[in-house]
Amino acid sequence: MNRRSSGILLHVTSLPGPYGIGDLGPAAHAWVDWLAAGGQTWWQILPLGPPGAGDSPYQCYSAFAGNPLVISPEVLIRDGLVSRRDVPAYSGIKDRVDFDKVAAFKDRLLGRAFEKFRGGGARKLAGPFQRFKVEESDWLDDFALFMALRRLRPGVDWTQWPRELLVRKADALRSARESLREQIERIRFEQFLFFRQLGQLRSHAAKRGVKLIGDLPMFVSPESSDVWANRHLFKLDLRGRPKVVAGVPPDYFSKDGQRWGNPLYNWPAHERERFDWWTRRIEAALRQADLLRLDHFRGLQACWEVPASSPTARRGRWVRSPGAKLLKAVRRKLKGLPLIAEDLGLITPDVEKLRDDFGLPGMRVLQFGFGGDAANPHLAHNFLPRSVAYTGTHDNDTSAGWWRSLSKSQKRHARRYVPGIEKDPARSLIRLAWESVAELAIAPAQDVLGLGSEARMNVPGSANGNWNWRLREAPSLKHAEELRSLTELYGRAG
Repeated sequence: MNRRSSGILLHVTSLPGPYGIGDLGPAAHAWVDWLAAGGQTWWQILPLGPPGAGDSPYQCYSAFAGNPLVISPEVLIRDGLVSRRDVPAYSGIKDRVDFDKVAAFKDRLLGRAFEKFRGGGARKLAGPFQRFKVEESDWLDDFALFMALRRLRPGVDWTQWPRELLVRKADALRSARESLREQIERIRFEQFLFFRQLGQLRSHAAKRGVKLIGDLPMFVSPESSDVWANRHLFKLDLRGRPKVVAGVPPDYFSKDGQRWGNPLYNWPAHERERFDWWTRRIEAALRQADLLRLDHFRGLQACWEVPASSPTARRGRWVRSPGAKLLKAVRRKLKGLPLIAEDLGLITPDVEKLRDDFGLPGMRVLQFGFGGDAANPHLAHNFLPRSVAYTGTHDNDTSAGWWRSLSKSQKRHARRYVPGIEKDPARSLIRLAWESVAELAIAPAQDVLGLGSEARMNVPGSANGNWNWRLREAPSLKHAEELRSLTELYGRAG
């Protein structure tokens, strides 16, 4: 980020298409073309890992692996791994993802693809697959074994596995790898297909002048290969269960705070290893995207530790994190820090200093700006050039839905600040973000299309109905032309 630019937020699973879920195939390539036609430089997505509980992309089975559900059937056909007859028509609603149904559909399809490959089909992929297994072995081998063991015991947490597997005794792991050889190889193959298709998509995006913004969660899921294979890097008891978990303290919005349940890092162990796991994790994420949004950035300064036995986040305490040391180690290895700091919420001066010391852009969200005073940092006149301006994020309502939910005083303030906002709240906020001094401006696709609350992606704190929204059809060329006109007007065109 060293010039004015803009982009659109849309997760891969939200793309339109005939197979129940957005994927890395033709619709993703067409979306890149639409972004280019609209003068956009960036496509922001959510984490692309294999989702676990609640289908959340922020609770994945691995911080390194990809999501097999977004492997494209069309590309499998093109690669000769399945035939058109192997891909039955998918029946179901178009604007929501039925994750269970999609998982069953993709499992059958990927099983056929693997069988054909093992039988000698698609021979051109044999060499690339072997290279992939070698190059990614530092995370792939543990992940594939972990997932194969999980499938032997569906619904059973890994902390309940036999002790020799729980503590990763060498003989037990060797025996498991031998007995689960076929299942492990299939999981490796699925990861190969994911990264192959993602690489093709990124190559197409680069040719069209479009870059990807990925999303890096601060914490990892307790039910992940990362925790199982690196127990010493987390604060766990003898059975691998978290002693303390992550969250945020009580505030105006939640009297009990938020208890996320993710295990917290054993920072001294990370320091002894010179933050090798973190560096490898960020390197892996940058093989999926050009720039990363670091979610819950304040966790690099201090984490809210909640006793695992506590049902709420009230009993927590702030515990310092070695964020400066970590960022120095990553910067030294990567020769830079292609990161956006998600610095929303209650941010203290020491968090701001950490962000600024490393020259990281923070986030400003216009939906948070109204109803207070002129000093609100989320009002456009307070934006800084080194920042990313959003109309809203995946955790907010759409701008049309946001407007309907405002109080009378908030609407009064918004009308004074943005005359005529009530006629088209989404377009008004996009214009405000695009005209601001922020180097980068982002709007969710829902706002570009003027969609209401029915198109919301996530409601934090709600367990059901999240992450499954999809576009019914691709945005029109008219929408792209309107977006390009605005983008050129404010000097952001790609």
